[in-house]
Amino acid sequence: MRRVTEQDRTAYGSTAAGEGAFAGFGLPGTPGSPEFWAAAGAPASLPAGDGGWVTLFLWRGSPASVGFESWSKPVPLYRWEDTDCWYAEVRVPPRLRVTYQFLADDGEYADAFNPEGAGGDRSVFATPDAPHQPHWPAVGADDVLPVPATRIRWASVLLGGRRTVRVHPVGGGGPVVLLLDGDDWLYLHPAMTAFESAVANGDMPPVTLVFLPSKDRAAEFGCGPGLWEAVRDELLPLVAESGVRADLDRLVVAGQSLGGLSAMYAALEFPELVSRVACQSPSFWWTPGALDRTDLLDGPAGGSIAERLRERPDLSGLRVAFDVGEHETGMLPHCELAESLAEQAGATVRVSRSASGHDRAGWRHALLRDVAWTLA
Repeated sequence: MRRVTEQDRTAYGSTAAGEGAFAGFGLPGTPGSPEFWAAAGAPASLPAGDGGWVTLFLWRGSPASVGFESWSKPVPLYRWEDTDCWYAEVRVPPRLRVTYQFLADDGEYADAFNPEGAGGDRSVFATPDAPHQPHWPAVGADDVLPVPATRIRWASVLLGGRRTVRVHPVGGGGPVVLLLDGDDWLYLHPAMTAFESAVANGDMPPVTLVFLPSKDRAAEFGCGPGLWEAVRDELLPLVAESGVRADLDRLVVAGQSLGGLSAMYAALEFPELVSRVACQSPSFWWTPGALDRTDLLDGPAGGSIAERLRERPDLSGLRVAFDVGEHETGMLPHCELAESLAEQAGATVRVSRSASGHDRAGWRHALLRDVAWTLA
């Protein structure tokens, strides 16, 4: 990742210094002036010669850098002369939606100029050519997301510990959609609102969302039976008794990263329970001990899931949607092999690639689309 040069800046329509320095990005006046800050908004992008984009990130105040979710290492910000304007002009590839935050000495912050946030200290940026994500509203860093009224206090004997599981009927309720890493979909990205919009728009049938929080992702989401025995024997009976309409005979499991690995494992080892899966960027590099590797992706292609799929289980009753960020180049060999083997084993398979890296900002559209597809 390199800083854009003065020669580049001239090509993008900005002048070298002073008045109108970022005019090409639609910002008037001298950087740091009241006129300049009054016009500042979300990161703006201009076409770069290689088909990608150069994007301007602005920060007001103290030294900081821009931290990106998985796509890039942090990029330092540069101060504009003796002002409170700090900036970075960052080259980004085509079709990218990414979560980012500003990393300062005193903490991590969302972008104050960007109305689209992801939790209190993160923001979301998309290049102009990134596909639209219908149903997901722009949520500011200070906005409080809605939380389902129905909650289950789950004191698991099999897993140990207590956790709060939220349940929400969308459109009156229907098939259960079990959202792994449920707290992320409650407090970072407004899944409840997005599913409501999708159902109201006719893009999916009514469903009942079950937000399952994780306590120890590495332990619970590896290829082991403990979580799924607890879901089957403890959690789903509690959902059935919650008073919310919930069709447990049509259960969809949706997971991302290690959650996607766990969802696929459940479909292989608990087929009587899980026959519909939506997984985004599943961690198919996983094998026993893989978390001890320096490079998680440096292992056999497809990991333990591919090894199990080579046994050719009968997956004729499984509908599974796979999605991976197109910028996750290291993940693709692992996922492509598992996708192919699942189809060869008889599963009905959907494969897509999102305009993102390993990032919920990219996964969230696939989440809605693929859950709807599993229920088609």
